[in-house]
Amino acid sequence: MTRPGSGLRPFSVKAKLGTLVVVSVFITTGLLMVAVRTRTELRFITVFSVIATLLITQFVAHGLTAPLDEMTTVARSISHGDYTRRVSGADRRDELGDLAQTINRMADDLEAVDRHRKELVANVSHELRTPIAALRAVLENVVDGVSSADPETMRTALKQTERLGRLVETLLDLSRLDNGVVTLKARRFEVWPYLSGVLKEANLAASHRRLPSGSGNHTRKDVHLHLDVSPPELTAHADTERLHQVVANLIDNAVKHSPPHGRVTVLARRGAGPESLALEVLDEGPGIPESERHRVFERFNRGEVPSPHGPGSDGGTGLGLAIARWAVDLHGGRIGVAESARGCRIQVTLPGIRQPRG
Repeated sequence: MTRPGSGLRPFSVKAKLGTLVVVSVFITTGLLMVAVRTRTELRFITVFSVIATLLITQFVAHGLTAPLDEMTTVARSISHGDYTRRVSGADRRDELGDLAQTINRMADDLEAVDRHRKELVANVSHELRTPIAALRAVLENVVDGVSSADPETMRTALKQTERLGRLVETLLDLSRLDNGVVTLKARRFEVWPYLSGVLKEANLAASHRRLPSGSGNHTRKDVHLHLDVSPPELTAHADTERLHQVVANLIDNAVKHSPPHGRVTVLARRGAGPESLALEVLDEGPGIPESERHRVFERFNRGEVPSPHGPGSDGGTGLGLAIARWAVDLHGGRIGVAESARGCRIQVTLPGIRQPRG
């Protein structure tokens, strides 16, 4: 298969250099013919030929080296941390145009990485500041004798400590994602008991303790979680710990964007392959515009659509869905936003037991 751009294009650098050689030969040949007919001395013809060739070469060389000088300047700026510079001439139909496009894409990627890094620092700083300040206030009140270390005070301190623990766990997941050190420990399991346990954990934590659960960061009590597994004896083959991250983060996201007294439904069906699984998480929120769907699973993306957050919900760090996508990709599955008449509908497919080829 021929790689695009590997052949000789009409405006490529190769074609221009070839044209330069051909033109130089024609000029020299033409001057020699003139010299023969007019009996001009050969040394004059040689000088004229050299001058004409140098002028043409200078013209062509300027068109080739000027973009390279600009690329060098832009690359030097990028190496110094200025990711806003771009190379002009990306619309050229030659190798230099391809190189300009590549440098501009690299600058876009580096600018995005730098922006994400700054967002990470800002988000983590914001998330850490609130529980640390609350925990410090509780402990200072106990030390100063303003309040006693009764169970209610200790529950308040425990709530902030658990919030800090969740943030640290999220950062650890992000670190594992970047380093690729997580391996799958897949096993066969019954889907109904497993998913009902995840939903029960979320309901109990939010309803009885009013503390963020291990299934997510929400503390809302007005959203109803519903589970639909068919057939009831459905089994699947996956890493249950990683699948917990997927379902928990999808539930957390759906609850945050649900209207007051809304409903979040988790559906599980048999997939196409042996022990495969098809999951759906549906909510009744404002949904996701089609133009934003490709960015939903990016890190730090909190969405552009105002959501009817209920009491106790927050915007989160923007990492939950990115971690969910990572866990699905680790299984070799697929995750995406599907069309829905109401709210948001996210589909997940896990391949189950992969059949050996042959």
